[in-house]
Amino acid sequence: MTSAKTILVATDLSGPARHAVERAFHLAAGAASELCILHVMELDALDSLREALGDDVFEVKAALNSDARMRLDLLTGDAAINRGIAARTRVAAGNPLATIAAEADALDAHLVVLGARGESFLRHALLGSTAARLLRKSWRRPVLVVKQAPHEAYRRVLVAVDFSPVSLHAIRLARHWLPNADLVLLHAFELPYEGKLTLAGIDEQVIRRLVMTESELRRKRLRDLAAAAGLAPIDYSGRVIHGDPAQQIAAIEQEYDCDLIVVGKHGEHIAEELLLGSVTKHVLTESQCDVLVICDPRDAPDESP
Repeated sequence: MTSAKTILVATDLSGPARHAVERAFHLAAGAASELCILHVMELDALDSLREALGDDVFEVKAALNSDARMRLDLLTGDAAINRGIAARTRVAAGNPLATIAAEADALDAHLVVLGARGESFLRHALLGSTAARLLRKSWRRPVLVVKQAPHEAYRRVLVAVDFSPVSLHAIRLARHWLPNADLVLLHAFELPYEGKLTLAGIDEQVIRRLVMTESELRRKRLRDLAAAAGLAPIDYSGRVIHGDPAQQIAAIEQEYDCDLIVVGKHGEHIAEELLLGSVTKHVLTESQCDVLVICDPRDAPDESP
């Protein structure tokens, strides 16, 4: 392997998946990274027809493979997309998610780019249970989910932080991959057992004072976190908001007109499975902009800038 960062983008060659390839070229150009483009063919359906097709099934597979390679070459050779970068391409057959994961490991990819919508597996994989299992159980690399056509480099990036180790990692990676983007650091919180405090007879003024105290403490933690990530106060906008994290992320995305959200794979106080099923999955499914999911650095390959 070379010292350059490697980006792996997977495409099903559908129109919407083209956006993921375009964004990967953008990022590779901006970060002087190597780019590999992977197309995975699911051939299980053909295998089920083998008895009827006989040896013709092999000719059909060869034709599909040839067609995929031609379409991939046309896509990567489009000057409007490739930004002058020569990318490696590969066509493989097998289970898409397993093949993507294996290819990422083989390349030691520092970033994996996928489209949020496609003709086949990407649409279901990213926004359904398969991707949740992949991110939750086995995925150790940053995954960029592309939802929008990339007309330009990312301008404003919302990084959701919870002060876990993944938060520091997320800020550093956002700055590495997107050095010219405006950063918005958001910490949204609720008090422990907040919904039960009123039921327990705790006065509303007491709860408001607790929220104010916690907000001030968390603002200081946010400043300390940004400093630890190497950011000066002028380098970012910081927001600490009391409220449901998933709802606040959506609100700040709209308020700041963000074109990318960065979220951690899991947090400090919630089990990995639970958070992916709530905040991270909610952002993946409900946000309008692209989403970069960062794994816990303690589980990840060496991705330090």
